[in-house]
Amino acid sequence: MAGQSRLTKVGLLVFIVGIIVLFPARVAYRWFAPAEFVASGISGSVWHGRAAEATAYGTYFRDLNWRINWLELATAKLGYGIESKLASGFVEADLSFGFGGVIRARNLQANLPLESMQSISALAGARGSVSANFSELRIESEVPVAADGRVEISALSLPLVSRDPLGGFRADFFSQESGITASIEDTNAVIELAGSLQLSPNGAYQLLAQLAANGETPPSIREQLQFLGPANARGQHELRLEGQL
Repeated sequence: MAGQSRLTKVGLLVFIVGIIVLFPARVAYRWFAPAEFVASGISGSVWHGRAAEATAYGTYFRDLNWRINWLELATAKLGYGIESKLASGFVEADLSFGFGGVIRARNLQANLPLESMQSISALAGARGSVSANFSELRIESEVPVAADGRVEISALSLPLVSRDPLGGFRADFFSQESGITASIEDTNAVIELAGSLQLSPNGAYQLLAQLAANGETPPSIREQLQFLGPANARGQHELRLEGQL
């Protein structure tokens, strides 16, 4: 009887594990997906599956694939490796989800049009191409608290600033005890820019930058630079922005 009891327990355990591992992704989507995530053509399980199309926070994805990272489960986190194509571009990352709304992305690589990020960007009408490469990005309570990587924007266009394309810019992010620090500079732009960004764990940010016209700066932008105040000896105007995410 004891042997039969052990076999019954083993059989029950195998059955439960089988249900968990093979739990249909489409069922999990109906039960647990937030309103900001809409998907169709879902197949596979919650551990290894695919969605033909998906929209998350206003960004459209196609051929979204995911696979479970079993090592993350050992640390009480739900981890996935994801890859997807966008209307123009792609995104790949190893994601993990912990308690308290902690999201961690490692080996994040992405290339997408800036206009596809309008819902999460404060730059209304912005256009251009964005590429990102992060070894780590961690978000807690919807606030980035760690970031190590680079973001590059090419062919940036801001209708609120100028009708002419502004060119390219780059930001390098570093994690520190006080929060996140980023250095920002122009790359083949119609305006010279050098600045820094500080983001604290409570969501407070401060952007300090020096802007200067160059040989490619259109008259409309030269006029707007004057609103930042007098230029220094190098012809640079100071820009300071502070706020809370």
